[in-house]
Amino acid sequence: MNEQRELEFGHDDRERVYDFVERHGECTFADLERRLRLDPRGIRHHVAILRRDGYVEVDDGSIEVVFEDGAAEEYRDDGVAFVVRPAHQSDLTGLVGAIRQVAEDGRYIEAESVADVIDHEEVLLRHNDLEERMFFVATVGEDVVGWVHVAGSELDKLQHTAELTVGVIDSYRGHGIGSHLLERGLEWAGSRGYEKIYNSVPASNEDAIAFLEAHGWETEATRADHYKLGDEYVEEVMLAVRL
Repeated sequence: MNEQRELEFGHDDRERVYDFVERHGECTFADLERRLRLDPRGIRHHVAILRRDGYVEVDDGSIEVVFEDGAAEEYRDDGVAFVVRPAHQSDLTGLVGAIRQVAEDGRYIEAESVADVIDHEEVLLRHNDLEERMFFVATVGEDVVGWVHVAGSELDKLQHTAELTVGVIDSYRGHGIGSHLLERGLEWAGSRGYEKIYNSVPASNEDAIAFLEAHGWETEATRADHYKLGDEYVEEVMLAVRL
């Protein structure tokens, strides 16, 4: 059973404030006043209550939804220093770029879809009554070089499951970055009560399949001729791991 936090606001305008912040990733008090057309004093009161109750955080006038995501972790492998941390809204452009770079050969369809969604919505993290979406990124200096994404299902009967995508740009593979990202994503999924995590890739993506199998994932099913990559039909490999 997914243990997602129940959202209880106690006031319709307070819920409107939270929904606006959640939809936009981050905003200012001026954004709330302009778009919601509420009394500025009321907005500040509602933000204060949301902050007190752990729903939002306020930093230098910027308001964001709070996610239970843990701290940044630093690693070094063969001279490469990298950090694995929760994604921030400011990572959006770099993250989309990293995902598209990994998926540019057409062999990671699910990752392409994730990039399309967040690029269109212009919001990375989601937490509302219907949707929960979390990203962790690996960074070298200021550059996003990898990611892991976990998204829960909107269907009641699938609330124990979540989809995961993970990837590292080619020039930074071989340093354990993908393994650290995968571990961080699964750790977060387990803390949220998800029981089964799944991912699907074309059979031609042998590296991704081998990576997941090396970390305990199992192939549950295949679908023949599910993808058409250029002129070639390729089967889909559906993998999962239980937490």
